[in-house]
Amino acid sequence: MRIAMWSGPRNLSTALMYSFGSRGDFAVMDEPFYAAYLAVTGADHPMRREILDRHETDPYRVALTCAAPVATPHLYMKHMPHHMLPGFPLDWAADCVNIHLIRHPARVIASYAAKREKPTLDDIGFVQQTTLYERLGGVVIDSSDIRQNPEKSLRSLCSAIDLSFDSAMLSWPPGPRPEDGVWAAHWYGAVHRSTGFAGAEGPLPQIETAQLPLLEKALPHYERMAARALKP
Repeated sequence: MRIAMWSGPRNLSTALMYSFGSRGDFAVMDEPFYAAYLAVTGADHPMRREILDRHETDPYRVALTCAAPVATPHLYMKHMPHHMLPGFPLDWAADCVNIHLIRHPARVIASYAAKREKPTLDDIGFVQQTTLYERLGGVVIDSSDIRQNPEKSLRSLCSAIDLSFDSAMLSWPPGPRPEDGVWAAHWYGAVHRSTGFAGAEGPLPQIETAQLPLLEKALPHYERMAARALKP
C-alpha cells in the first residue's frame, strides 16, 4: 500500500507521519515536493537555503521517487497540497490511497503565525486541498477527531483503507527521526518533545483582526471537506 497523506501545515501532519512510521511495515517520506516548490516559487520560507541544498528540487525526479519500490510492505508519504504547483506531475498519486487530513483554519492560522508572520491563503493550503480532493478523491479525516480519541480514530481510518491496525501507531520515541526533512529544526519542536498524540483541543483560538479575512476565505473550504470527514 502506498499512502499519500495530504495536509496543510500545522495540521497534526508530522505526528501522524510519526504514528505510521512507528509501524514495522511502513517506510515514510516527509514532504518530498517542498524543495521543488521553493525552487519554483522563490518563496522566502524559514531555512530556505538549507532545504534547497539538502533536498531534490526537480519535481519530476521527486515524482519518480514517490512511485519507486520501497523495501517495506507499505509507504506513507506526507504531502502538502500547496506544494503541488501547476505543471508538477501528479500521475503517481493515482496508484496511492489518498487521505486528506484537515484542521479548523482558526487553529491552523494561530499555529502557523506563531512560526511565520503574515500567512496567506496559499500558505495554509485549504484551496489547494479541496482541489486535490476533487481530482483524486479519497478519505477525509479531521485532526480534532484524532486528538479526541487517537486509537478509535486510527482504527476507523485503518478499516476505511483496508489496513490492519497496529497499536504501535499510538506512540513514538521523543526526538527527531531520520526521515525528517531538514526543516524539522524550525517546525517540529513540539512533536519532537512528544511521545504520542496530544489530548483533545480546547476552544478555538482568538484570531487577530488582521487575519480575519484569511479565516473567512479558508473556512468554506474546511467546511466542505469536514462534511466528508470519516466519523470514528
